[in-house]
Amino acid sequence: MPNIEIPKLENPESLSDVFIQYYQIVKILRENCPWDKEQTIESIAPLMIEETYEFIEAIHNKKYTDAAKELGDLLLHIVMHSIIAEENGYFNMLDVIKSNAHKMIIRHPHVFADVEIDNESDVTRNWEKIKKTKEGQISVLDGVPKSMPSLLRAERIQHKASRIGFDWNNEKDVWNKVYEELEELKTEIENNDKEKTSNEFGDFIFALVNLSRHLGIVAEDSLMKTNNKFTNRFKYIELKAKELNKDLNSMSLEEMDKLWDEAKSKGI
Repeated sequence: MPNIEIPKLENPESLSDVFIQYYQIVKILRENCPWDKEQTIESIAPLMIEETYEFIEAIHNKKYTDAAKELGDLLLHIVMHSIIAEENGYFNMLDVIKSNAHKMIIRHPHVFADVEIDNESDVTRNWEKIKKTKEGQISVLDGVPKSMPSLLRAERIQHKASRIGFDWNNEKDVWNKVYEELEELKTEIENNDKEKTSNEFGDFIFALVNLSRHLGIVAEDSLMKTNNKFTNRFKYIELKAKELNKDLNSMSLEEMDKLWDEAKSKGI
């Protein structure tokens, strides 16, 4: 492989110069790295999802230096996708930036035009109206990807519906819906109907997500924290079992529960 010179910078402190250099580096990789040359938009799409979650994890852990690095990895995907798309005649990096800049201007008439607003609710209502009238969306829910994780998608569906007034007026109604769905779930469990139980279980989770939204909590974040907490406590059980020279598979539930409580008492 040839020793290719890294593109030089005229002004290392200039955002435009640094971005142009970065774009050129990625383009060189696409043309000369055997792995990069073989990639398609489809092949690297799942990796972009992974990088997104790595960024989110860094933010949750308040590791902001790591977050900057993960955003860089996301930028790599944006640039690489654009380069591959340009090769196939789909679009290019300029199209990506210009189209998004145009979208931001159109969707913020209260900033770039003479539209008067009073509060954040006005902004969101205008946002949805603009998407339907100027961007051709048929439903306010059209912008929610079906490939999103289900908890996140449920929250986004509910949020968008609430923007046009389709929402409970008070928290009591939200709680009543949770109880209603729980009772319907119990009924189908008692009836031993697997399909209806599955459907009602989904309805119950959807109602819980709606409750979390009204409480100002992101259900996806809450479940992620619980997953992490369970993982850490279970690893504690594994570690202690090893220290006691015990096989985890042969330990009783009572023994494992004791270690679980021990981990809990230590704040794990």
